[in-house]
Amino acid sequence: MKLLSTIFLIVISISVKAQSTEFNTKKGYVAEGYDVVSYFNEKTPIVGNKKYQTTFEKATFKFASAKNLEIFKANPLKYIPQYGGFCAYAVAAKNTKMDIDADSYEIRDGKLYLFYSSWFGNKLEDWQKEDTKKLQQLGDKNWEFLKQKNN
Repeated sequence: MKLLSTIFLIVISISVKAQSTEFNTKKGYVAEGYDVVSYFNEKTPIVGNKKYQTTFEKATFKFASAKNLEIFKANPLKYIPQYGGFCAYAVAAKNTKMDIDADSYEIRDGKLYLFYSSWFGNKLEDWQKEDTKKLQQLGDKNWEFLKQKNN
């Protein structure tokens, strides 16, 4: 019985580790401290307030209001950015992690994708010009590799 309990704990431990996501926490927060719920509910995303924050999978999220904090807590998987909040185009097209510009984003298929942007260009534009469905598939595949690479 003790052996069975030990095996069960090892399986649970491996399962939890495999499911955990690495997040881009530049500036100390996911999405550079922007309220991830606001991407879905506002015309433009809103910077979160330190008064309204929570931790999910060891990453800290800020929210603009208590209401958005509660919305997130009720269903965090709906609001967390794809690929841990790293640039979706870089993950998909280059199989690498790149920081983001929190104002450069797209909601597609009910999911939040964030992108890098600089005076050289905005990766959201590249994402939209290319075969986005293919990029999503590549991004999903590459993200699994990138997560395992760092565990």
